[in-house]
Amino acid sequence: MHLLRLNLAVAASGFRRYATYRVATVAGVFTNTVFGFILAYTFIALWYERPQLGGYDQSQALTFVWIGQAMLATAALMGGGFQDEFHERVRNGDVAIDLYRPVDLQLWWFASDLGRAAFQLLGRGLVPMAVGAFAFELTLPSSPTVWLLFLCAVFLAVVVSFALRYLFALCGFWLLDAAGLGALSTLMSVFFSGMLLPLTVFPGAFGEVVLWLPWAATLQVPADVLLGESGGGGLAGLGFQLAWAVVLLVAGRLLQAAATSKVVVQGG
Repeated sequence: MHLLRLNLAVAASGFRRYATYRVATVAGVFTNTVFGFILAYTFIALWYERPQLGGYDQSQALTFVWIGQAMLATAALMGGGFQDEFHERVRNGDVAIDLYRPVDLQLWWFASDLGRAAFQLLGRGLVPMAVGAFAFELTLPSSPTVWLLFLCAVFLAVVVSFALRYLFALCGFWLLDAAGLGALSTLMSVFFSGMLLPLTVFPGAFGEVVLWLPWAATLQVPADVLLGESGGGGLAGLGFQLAWAVVLLVAGRLLQAAATSKVVVQGG
C-alpha cells in the first residue's frame, strides 16, 4: 500500500509538472492542430486516388490522422518525456542518488511518465481531436464499450512507449552521451508507429513485419481499436499491446540490472 501511494504521488507530481507549462501546452495544441490539417488534406488527396488504401475508407483515414494528433504527445511518439532528464542524470552522476532511493528506478520513471501522459492526453490530445471532428467527417463509435477499450489501448500504448524509451535511455550507462540513440528512438517511433501513414499501407512482407513490431502498439493498434478494425472486438489488439508491454518491461529490468551493477559516470 505504501508503494502504491508513493507511485501515485510520483505520477501526480509528473502531471503537475507538465501542467505548469501553460504556454508550451497552448503552443503544442496549435502545432498538433496545424499538423493535423496538413496530414488530413494529404490523406484526402491520397484516398481520392485510392479510396480503400490500407483497408480504410476516407473517413476512417481522417479519423486515423486525428487519433495520431491526440496520441502524439500522450505516447511521446516524437520522443520527449523523461529521456533527456534521465540521460543528464546518468551523465552528471545524479543517477547514483536515484539508486539509493527506496523505490525501484524503472518504477519511479514509469510513474512519472504516466503522470506526464495523463496531462498530455487532457491538455494536448482532446482539443486537436475535437477540432478534427468538427472540421471533417470522422468515423467515431457511438458505443461506450468501444471508447472504454480505446482508453485501455491508450494506456497500454503509453506503457509500451515508456518501455521502449526506457530501453534506449538505459544505453546511456554505457555510452554516457546517448543523444544519438534518443534521435534513433524518435525516428523509429515516428516511422513504425503509423504516425505518418497507417502501417497497413506498407506493401508486401515489409507491411506484414511492421505490424508485429512494438511501435505498432503505440498508435496503429489504438487507432484500429477505435475504428473497429482490431480483431476480437478490440481484445486482440489489447492482447498484442499487453504482450509487448510485458516483454519490454522485463527486458528493461534485465538491462537495468546489468547497467546498475557497475555504474560508470562521466566526471563523477
